[in-house]
Amino acid sequence: MRIYGRRKLSLMNGGRTKWLAKDRARTAELPSIDRHVYRASEADTSIRATRDYVVDLATTANSVGLVDVRSREEFDGALLAVPDLPQEGSQRGGHIPNAVNITWSSAINQADGTFKAVDDLKEVYRRGGITADGEVVMYCRIGERSAHTWFVLTELLPYPKVRNYDSSWTEYGSIIGAPIEK
Repeated sequence: MRIYGRRKLSLMNGGRTKWLAKDRARTAELPSIDRHVYRASEADTSIRATRDYVVDLATTANSVGLVDVRSREEFDGALLAVPDLPQEGSQRGGHIPNAVNITWSSAINQADGTFKAVDDLKEVYRRGGITADGEVVMYCRIGERSAHTWFVLTELLPYPKVRNYDSSWTEYGSIIGAPIEK
């Protein structure tokens, strides 16, 4: 939504799981929707990292913080795909050279799925060597978990230069000749 110009967005802190746990109102009725035309803005791709950009990060010395938000098993190369989605794996296991493993779920409270407090979030990323001083690029399997981390770093902390490699490991792990670490 941000890429195409939407600025007024909301996110449920805790998501559907918390909503149901709190026994909040829900319905099976179809909503009445006022139809109007939405015109997307010109795409702002500055928040995306491309395959070529990430391959360059993996093969040159740089100061960009590269964060793999997948599970430790995926990062280490033991899993090519998450257990529920075996068809969405890459050709090879491992991670992009110079990446640190800070799982997306380290930003949430396990009890209710809400985001951790700002000071706790800062500590999570600081321990991983990721600070607001430079650019940060994150990735996962197909971009959904890394989008969560993108939100944390840009909206909750906020870090000034953050990109999501949304093609993520499914693309990178299948590039012939791309360097991989295990």
